[in-house]
Amino acid sequence: MLERTLTIKGRLGLHARAAARLVRVTSSFQSHVSLRRVEGNVTADAKSILSVLMLAATEGTELHVATDGVDQEEAMNAIEQLFAAGFGELETESSI
Repeated sequence: MLERTLTIKGRLGLHARAAARLVRVTSSFQSHVSLRRVEGNVTADAKSILSVLMLAATEGTELHVATDGVDQEEAMNAIEQLFAAGFGELETESSI
């Protein structure tokens, strides 16, 4: 099992489009992936859109991510990249 704490960077938080991207990425792996709010202790299955949306994760929310299975390292790397990129929705300085 691998575990990390990641922070939501995008100003819209983990809304429907970002959650869908996360579910699409995590569903491509065999490993079980779970998310848990560091504050509030709400847990979600990262392969379920409804479960992810129930986290109500806004910008700055810290999520504990756990992957467990045969491809856990690849899954964690993909999730970390997705979080680092703000789910593809981070605004650049030129667009502000």
